[in-house]
Amino acid sequence: MPVNKIAWQKIEGLTAPGRYQFNFGWLTVTKEDFFVGEKFPNAAFTLVKVSGPAGSEEDFRLGAFDTGEEI
Repeated sequence: MPVNKIAWQKIEGLTAPGRYQFNFGWLTVTKEDFFVGEKFPNAAFTLVKVSGPAGSEEDFRLGAFDTGEEI
């Protein structure tokens, strides 16, 4: 089954925006992602596949998110 979401708790150990390798490929995390993750620690982000170099591992960025809170 392909990975399509990731919880902030799985990536909250990161300390700065950047590109990080995970078991599913590379993940680029932005300062905006950190803002959301700090404000909503139960957030679950959609993984968005982006094109990477030919023959490389898959590259992802964080997309839409669910805050885990009721509106």
